[in-house]
Amino acid sequence: MNNRINISSGAKWEDIIGYSRAVRVGNIIEVSGTTAVDEEGKTVGLNDPYEQTKYIFTKIEKALASAGASLKDVVRTRMFVTDISKWEEIGKAHGEFFHEIKPAASMIEVKGLISPDLLVEIEVTAIISS
Repeated sequence: MNNRINISSGAKWEDIIGYSRAVRVGNIIEVSGTTAVDEEGKTVGLNDPYEQTKYIFTKIEKALASAGASLKDVVRTRMFVTDISKWEEIGKAHGEFFHEIKPAASMIEVKGLISPDLLVEIEVTAIISS
C-alpha cells in the first residue's frame, strides 16, 4: 500500500474548504488548482495573464519540491483561463517552464474563477521516475 502525504501551503483556505496544496501517493503527485495569489492574499499580475501564469508555475514548483519532485516530473498541466483569446500569452509562460519537458497539456476557457482578478488557474500531475 502506498503512503499518502498531504502537502500544505499554509493558506487558511485549505482547512476551511478541506483540501491540500498537493497530495503525493507513492510516486504520483497531484497539485491542486493554483492561482496568482501571494502570501498576503493579493493578486499578482493584475490584468496580465502572462505574469499570472509565470507566478503560478513558481508556486507549483515550490509545492512539487515539498513533495520531493520538480517541474521535470510533470506529465500533465491543466490550465483554466477566463479569456481564451489570451492563449498565446499564457502559452508563452507555459513554454518558458516546460519547453524541454513537454507535458501533456490542456487549456480550457471557463466562465470565471473564484475572484474576477484571477485570469488563470493551473493544476498539474507529476510522476517521479523510479
